[in-house]
Amino acid sequence: MERGSGSARPGHIGSGLSIGQIQWAIAAVFFVLGGWALLAPRSVIALTLLPEYRTGTPILPFAVACFGAQAMISGLFAAFSRFTRATFLAYGIALLPFFVFNWWFTFVDPVFTWLGLLEAAGNVVMLALCVIGWRKAAAAEERAHA
Repeated sequence: MERGSGSARPGHIGSGLSIGQIQWAIAAVFFVLGGWALLAPRSVIALTLLPEYRTGTPILPFAVACFGAQAMISGLFAAFSRFTRATFLAYGIALLPFFVFNWWFTFVDPVFTWLGLLEAAGNVVMLALCVIGWRKAAAAEERAHA
């Protein structure tokens, strides 16, 4: 199967994207949000955490930067791996607990400001891309076996 192949379904969001482009779009979410946390952890803390969680100790910026570094690694895997239907499915399933996390720490036991929901928005984008990629990869795999 050629990387990036897939059927375009006119009228569907993402229908013009190749599998490789979908992967890079998923990676971009990791790169943007992870890069922000890695390079400007104090900005992330100031804008996304409620005041009572903005401790003055150096461990918090360190932890946020570590989170960003891990996101950057995830972006590299997303960008440079060969995605199949199973890969898109696994990524999509792996995102689901993060929605519970975002909901819990925004509405039930608030830690995040409303801007902290940027992470949830990134997860929504990645989940949608996983659905699009799964469909495209499934169609490509069917053609390859036909």
